[in-house]
Amino acid sequence: MFPIRDHNPSNKTPYVTYALIAVNVLVYLATLPAMQDLASQRNLMIEWSLIPARISQGDGYYTLISTMFMHGGFMHLAGNMLFLWIFGDNLEEDFGHIGFLGFYLASGLGAGLVHVLSAPYSMVPTVGASGAIAGVMGGYLLMYPKAKVDILFIFVVIFKIIPVPAWLMLGIWFALQLFNGVGADPDMGGVAYWAHAGGFIVGFLLVIPLFLRRGGTSYWSRTHGHPDHPAAKYKLERSHIPTVSRRKR
Repeated sequence: MFPIRDHNPSNKTPYVTYALIAVNVLVYLATLPAMQDLASQRNLMIEWSLIPARISQGDGYYTLISTMFMHGGFMHLAGNMLFLWIFGDNLEEDFGHIGFLGFYLASGLGAGLVHVLSAPYSMVPTVGASGAIAGVMGGYLLMYPKAKVDILFIFVVIFKIIPVPAWLMLGIWFALQLFNGVGADPDMGGVAYWAHAGGFIVGFLLVIPLFLRRGGTSYWSRTHGHPDHPAAKYKLERSHIPTVSRRKR
């Protein structure tokens, strides 16, 4: 299951969200040639990716930022940008453009630090915007727990779009990060589950002041847990493929 859209896109153009997506895509394209050669890939990762042991030794602090804009492959990039596109616009509307940029970078920085704390001596390079985007998801959960999110459910040959409340989709996602993080060996590489969980918690905490200014739980009462503007009306087009009835023998 993975989300494809929410039902409450922002009323204002999310310039920073679009810019972040564009920068991530451009950095991916710029680093793509180096990723095709093992020696160049190694040098790229050593210089710009987040390596916990390097941070623990007091070196390479800038990689806490640079790692947010690097990705290990097209699907890694596409998945992260999809989540940012779905959940970023509403928080950008709430924070304002500059405020949202600061929130995004702070969430990513927090996610990176949690990852370092979870494996301070690991030499495994880590890349990806998912820690920062997890912060966006944590903030979205607090502000809009009942907003509808369309989930594409795939089971073998069954494809179905199911609308679910944000608290369910995001809550399950966060629980999976904690569950998988407990059993993961950070020295073996793979998904940085604790970076995801840390970014989610940091984003949730950073949104609390905004949530309280809006009235706290009374804000939920006024908006019913949704962004405070009308939901979009999505229409699924009918298939133009004719149906053929089966003849009885």
